[in-house]
Amino acid sequence: MTEASHAVFLSYASQDAEAAQRICAALRAAGIEVFLDQSELRGGDAWDQKIRREIHDCALFIPVISAHTAARHEGYFRLEWDLADQRTHMIARNRVFVVPVSLDATPEATADVPESFQRVQWTRLPGGETPPAFVERVRKLVSPETSSARAPETFVPAGSTTVRGSGTSMASPWRSKLALWATGALLASAIAYFAVDKLLLSKSAEIRSASKEAMSGPLVSDKSIAVLPFVDLSEKRDQEYFADGLAEEVLELLSKIPGLKVTGRTSSFQFKGKNQDLRQIGNVLGVTYVVEGSVRRSGERLRVTAQLISTRDGTHLWSNTYDRPYGDVLTLQDELAAGVARAMEVAVDSDTLQSHAGTHNPDAYDFYLRGLHSMERYDRDGFETGANYFQQALDLDPNFAAAATQLGRMVIFQAEWAFVPAGPAYARARRSLQTAIKLDPGLGQAHAWLGWIYMAYDWNWSAADSEMREALRLAPRDPVVHLCAARLAASLGRLDEAIDLITSGLARDPLYAAGMNSLSEVYARAGRLADAEAAERRVLEISPTYSSGPRNLAVVLLALGRAAEALNIVRSMQQDTVDRAQALALTYYDLGRQADSDQQMAVLVRRYANDDAFSIAETYAYRGQGEQALQWLERAKLQKDSALYFIKTSMLFKKLEPDPRYRAFLRGMNLLE
Repeated sequence: MTEASHAVFLSYASQDAEAAQRICAALRAAGIEVFLDQSELRGGDAWDQKIRREIHDCALFIPVISAHTAARHEGYFRLEWDLADQRTHMIARNRVFVVPVSLDATPEATADVPESFQRVQWTRLPGGETPPAFVERVRKLVSPETSSARAPETFVPAGSTTVRGSGTSMASPWRSKLALWATGALLASAIAYFAVDKLLLSKSAEIRSASKEAMSGPLVSDKSIAVLPFVDLSEKRDQEYFADGLAEEVLELLSKIPGLKVTGRTSSFQFKGKNQDLRQIGNVLGVTYVVEGSVRRSGERLRVTAQLISTRDGTHLWSNTYDRPYGDVLTLQDELAAGVARAMEVAVDSDTLQSHAGTHNPDAYDFYLRGLHSMERYDRDGFETGANYFQQALDLDPNFAAAATQLGRMVIFQAEWAFVPAGPAYARARRSLQTAIKLDPGLGQAHAWLGWIYMAYDWNWSAADSEMREALRLAPRDPVVHLCAARLAASLGRLDEAIDLITSGLARDPLYAAGMNSLSEVYARAGRLADAEAAERRVLEISPTYSSGPRNLAVVLLALGRAAEALNIVRSMQQDTVDRAQALALTYYDLGRQADSDQQMAVLVRRYANDDAFSIAETYAYRGQGEQALQWLERAKLQKDSALYFIKTSMLFKKLEPDPRYRAFLRGMNLLE
């Protein structure tokens, strides 16, 4: 038991007593002293004085926030909160004292809490489920060795990068053009793995990562799992696409199980090819179990081995080997997922673990997996090859709804990045997604991507909203669906809703760099610049070579008045892209180096007039050249610039917003002012 001076005070509304007791039990199990007021009859001078003494003497104050506290305008917990808030004024700013915990999606920005509670990042512990990473963070905060120093700050990260135009032309990723934003595997494999490797091998990075994940959403419970990429052990090592695809399909099947938290593909696949300690992986991903496996294919015979392992102690809880004809692969993956569920003692009905692939044709399924693998290259050839594979899958099985969905998404990517003409591409994508929905109305991602077309190309906001809501209803735990819906919410100025949606997606996919960057964008637009900066730095911490990170961070630093620091960041960018040219033009402008800013402005116009008019308009607007900005906005509208729908989220148009011509432009896009 810790000393009294290193105790924790847990403050809650009576309706949240059960959840508070769960948190208390988890902390006490780790030897942390917790003051939990369980009296139903609060009040009286003696009791009041005891409460005041406990708050005055505690090392850490944890307010439990929820819809219940929001609904109660009076309550003893509010006195406790005020007492803690008063104490913060006497505590050094480099020491953590208040650690707010939210039991649900109560938004931070509008919550009725003391101002000091809003200055720090909240931890989301739905229902009071308390992950070991959070317990460890509290233990470090109250320990005598660290109580006098501020613990590493935490935040919910965000991120994205994009490429468009030619193979070397990089689009402005601050507005996160969709492909890398909404698919989640945007890092080149070697870079991503190296970045995560660094994160895991550095002790200080381990501590930062564990605390960040505890605060940002990877919640550890006994029913949490990640499916790591399967290893290709085939003689020719030519089945990587199949090994990756099988692991992803098993992940998708498990994610259908109610009550089971499954880490998203992006985060799980960050560990591909790595021989990391499973306890570290469990810490980073916030899971209690992982599934590992291998694939060996020889001709038409297939051997798949899988095992379920505890990340707490490395215990192998279940394993099985499947020797089958390749034609049985769809049944095999269903059986594998069912075996994992049984080993975790998760109740599953017979209809839940049915492959979502929607085909009984193994050759069509093979093309489908090849398409998914090609898409991960994130370049012109990868998108074209992926689209061709999905089309071949549909040629073999026209009723293959999942292939139709992926074909629609792939063609959207080609259009967004200007690899193909936008008009015909969007028309093809629309047909494919509508076909997918007709074949299987329950495909959440098909609705989300159709909603994306309504949003990004049609500017039909009501239709987009309808599709996104249907997608969320059908796939309430799909990170991609959450992030697509967040994109629409941000575009319409519903920033709190966007933050909640992104945070929810990141809770299931904590290393989803695209989501991290998107959250940074919305934070910035909401005026939460410190959060935006922290989020973008998190992107660069995970991936130091993340192409859009320096530009995005520079824009935030400019908003914070730190132009000299922004210039150093921009100069670190190696590639000569639209990001670098725009960031230099903006930064030189703020530094008063007009000639240098003009030179970079000329580079933007000369190189990117045909495929990034929006970035040019942004830059003119920031420099106070409203006339030129409006002209380039009109050009972007004529070009159907794929970033234009996100105009209201860009910080760079603030100087232009009072201009009635700008408001008229928004009306022309059917956007409310």
